[in-house]
Amino acid sequence: MEKFVRPRPEFPKRAVVTAGMPYGNKELHFAHVGLALRADTFAQFLRDRIGKDNVVFVSGTDCYGSPALEYFRALSLKGEINDKSVKDFVMRNHQSHKDTFNAFGVKFNFFGASALEPASSIHNDVSAYFINKLNENNMVSTHSSWQFFDEQYNCLLNGRQVLGKCPIEGCTSEKGYADECDIGHQYLPQDLIDPISTLSGKKPKLVKIENLYFNLDNCVEILNEWINSIEKNSDTPSFMVKELREFFKKPEVYIKKDYFEQFDKIRNLLPHFVEQERKPTTPSMTIVFETLPEREHACEILAENGIRYRTGKTLTPFRLSGDISWGVPCPELQGIKNQTFYVWPESLWAPISFTKTYLKSIGKDENEWEKYWCSKDARVFQFMGEDNLYFYGPAQQAMWLFTQGEQPIYPAPDGQLQTTTLVPIKFLLYMNTVASSSGQIKPPLAKKLLDYYTPDQFRMHFLAMNLGNNSASFNPKPFNPNAKEEDTDPVVVEGNLLTNVYNRILRTLFYSTQNEFNGIIPTSTIDEEVLEECKKAILNYERFMYERKFHQAFNTVDVFVRNINKYWVKNFSSSITKDALAHLTANAFQYIFVANTLLHPMTAGTEKVASYIGLDKEKCFDWNYIFGTFYDVMDKNRNMALTFIKEKEDFFKRHQSQLDELARKNGQN
Repeated sequence: MEKFVRPRPEFPKRAVVTAGMPYGNKELHFAHVGLALRADTFAQFLRDRIGKDNVVFVSGTDCYGSPALEYFRALSLKGEINDKSVKDFVMRNHQSHKDTFNAFGVKFNFFGASALEPASSIHNDVSAYFINKLNENNMVSTHSSWQFFDEQYNCLLNGRQVLGKCPIEGCTSEKGYADECDIGHQYLPQDLIDPISTLSGKKPKLVKIENLYFNLDNCVEILNEWINSIEKNSDTPSFMVKELREFFKKPEVYIKKDYFEQFDKIRNLLPHFVEQERKPTTPSMTIVFETLPEREHACEILAENGIRYRTGKTLTPFRLSGDISWGVPCPELQGIKNQTFYVWPESLWAPISFTKTYLKSIGKDENEWEKYWCSKDARVFQFMGEDNLYFYGPAQQAMWLFTQGEQPIYPAPDGQLQTTTLVPIKFLLYMNTVASSSGQIKPPLAKKLLDYYTPDQFRMHFLAMNLGNNSASFNPKPFNPNAKEEDTDPVVVEGNLLTNVYNRILRTLFYSTQNEFNGIIPTSTIDEEVLEECKKAILNYERFMYERKFHQAFNTVDVFVRNINKYWVKNFSSSITKDALAHLTANAFQYIFVANTLLHPMTAGTEKVASYIGLDKEKCFDWNYIFGTFYDVMDKNRNMALTFIKEKEDFFKRHQSQLDELARKNGQN
């Protein structure tokens, strides 16, 4: 076990934890739940660590926007759904989201929906507040942007009614929509390669539409301060900083070698640019512009001359409004009226709406949310996929900062919206392939997994993945056509810590205490060596949880629990005296008390363990007591009496399908 040498991390007095919002156009797949379980684990840890009344864990269904509208239209035309309206459609999916998260044991304080009460009216007000505040601070502009128009259907197309290829250099996405690909790259509609209307199947034309934009491209200086600051924090993933910095490059265009000759003929027509050195071994050249308008003008010239190109990542104006009917109403500003909010900005401040809705539901003052989002004593931890870093990173942090005024400062003063802590996970693969519900490889629905696994098995498997640094593949054996009968199911391996190792030492301790001490835990002194070993595990675990390194927190607990079994086997013998057994039992229960506390954020089954031991339910997981002895948190009304357990009783059970399979194999043998 790693020796702890660093000072203990400092935790906030209050915290908000958010989990990425699933779209309201479909049911949840495994990655949605995998992300939420990591957020749930951290929220439960914080409840234990800083007090449950100081933690708010929220998320919700992202109801609005073209994904919901397009899915509703397409499924209605096929006769596959009976919903009368898009609102009914997302309401049904929202209920499915809630039911699925509940089935996996995710304990949100509030899981809402941006279009449904009790959150929708509050969300509309929050949306109006943000755009009005940003407009007051001269950070909202109108721009004529290109939008796709289907001439056969005589209508403007929403984002999901256009399919093409992402223009961002190096992108591996399967689908590019009007201004965003399916892995989150943002671009201008005119840059989409080979666009096709999903309505007519033909190439749509581009028309100019006036929309409201946040001037994100003017925020480079203060965002650089933010990135430089978080880079110094031990809990900031290095890959996140690297990916965020890519958005701060000057506007670039990449031109393939096949078009070099054509490019050289028209290069003098372009705005001023710097050409990077052409190398014989590279398949394209890079030209760099000083400003975004210069790059976009250059792209128009390249397109007019039949030169294919791709663009690089850079900060662009962030769209705030659009003309899609299914959205949050946008206030009339700068002559732009009868529009709705673009789905991405309103989904960024939706967690604030949900926090306000939750606090209102428990009778708190309407300004109570500010203690969580605007105080230096608080932190907001936001769990998301790495493909959404652009939105939660530059776009959100800049909007938050510019609610201060025209000249915001970083870090934000107390009482102003604070920048949030981003907790991205790397891409989750399925059967070693990029999986997307809108792609060719369809991941299993989350609720289907419960036909084969317990929530604990699923949770432990995902916590053990090093998703904070590396992509990982989800390979459930029942869904793997190449799996052999004798193969181990990788999803159940980490769960064996509970179903095999922890169950075994718990049963041993309970049976021994029932048989030798009439079910009463003996009183004895806890060895200093035991207390010191517990302390080391606690401090290592605390550091790993603080840094959201769940795989290392899991490994810490895994080693600790296995060592309890080893400790018992080493010190127990058939000739042990009664006093020695009482001392051994007390030490073992001390280990169990600590292990159970560390496991609590990972599995709700620990609450049954605590109850059966007779621990005080208000104290047993409270970190104010974690460095003491288990005697300090015993329920005084229980008089040290265990709850009696029967032979072969399990605190953590395997899935029934696994038990049936085991019985079948044993029957064959």
